[in-house]
Amino acid sequence: MTANNNNFGKVAVLYGGVSGEREVSLNSGKMVHSALVAQGVDAHLFDTAERNVFDLKTENFDRAFIALHGRFGEDGTLQGALELLGVPYTGSCVLASAVAMDKVRTKQIWLQNGLSTPLYRSLPRGADVDSMADAIVAELGLPMFVKPPHEGSSLGAGKVTQVGELKAACELAWQYDTHALVEQCIEGRELTCAVLGSDEHAQVLPIVEIKAPSGDYNFHNKYKGNETVYDCPAEVSAELTQQIQAMVHSAYQALGCSGWGRADVLLRASDNTPFLLEMNTSPGMTDHSLVPMAARAFGISYEQLVMNILSGARLHVQRTSV
Repeated sequence: MTANNNNFGKVAVLYGGVSGEREVSLNSGKMVHSALVAQGVDAHLFDTAERNVFDLKTENFDRAFIALHGRFGEDGTLQGALELLGVPYTGSCVLASAVAMDKVRTKQIWLQNGLSTPLYRSLPRGADVDSMADAIVAELGLPMFVKPPHEGSSLGAGKVTQVGELKAACELAWQYDTHALVEQCIEGRELTCAVLGSDEHAQVLPIVEIKAPSGDYNFHNKYKGNETVYDCPAEVSAELTQQIQAMVHSAYQALGCSGWGRADVLLRASDNTPFLLEMNTSPGMTDHSLVPMAARAFGISYEQLVMNILSGARLHVQRTSV
């Protein structure tokens, strides 16, 4: 234990929650908690599905490490509650968290900033998919990906290889969300790139390449199986690495992210053009997770990583005296 670690005070590791990614969050939170306790931090697990977030104030927690993924943890709702409670928290502010959780809004901001992302259509629940399927295929081509725009961990996502599959894929996505995001398929390599810090101090970590069985990086291959291969740093030229890292840094800044995050990128095989897929503002911290992997390649241990993230905990809304 170091004296500095006592300065964090009483820390809540917020985990679990009620989103479809609860199981992943439980694993992330337990690992974060263990790492913090091992370094002398007065850290306590706090499952937001089982406890009232207002207990953070009544029980005198000094700050919160957010290890929640998905809705009601990563989407700005929890961040807003913590701002009201005056409990400093890790990661991005209310607005950046909310925007990054919405893949459609994220794409709109990236496109406005000249950043490449696959072409898309957003279809509201109950839309007459059959009547527009041919037009969508003409615009986006085949294959396509369909996913809920407010979910992560590949929940409700599917690949469409022929026009007749589009309706069923949208209906699956609608089980999780009010809209289905239909996205152009970029054939190529699957990469991810993490960022630590804020503003001009943000540091882009080494790129990870994901090689999933049959190219399907689904929930099982992300968290349960051991068949997926990860190359970190990815075998990408120095020039292309610099290009991708600069693009990820710009994407992070454009959304107003801070603290930490991870962008998923597709590298088109035909011409090595990178395309941004999404930004995760509270990425996984399990033993299968990609941010810890990238950090290790950069010389940062898991313990150092969680301390780095915790040290950035803050309130983003300035309070005025009345």
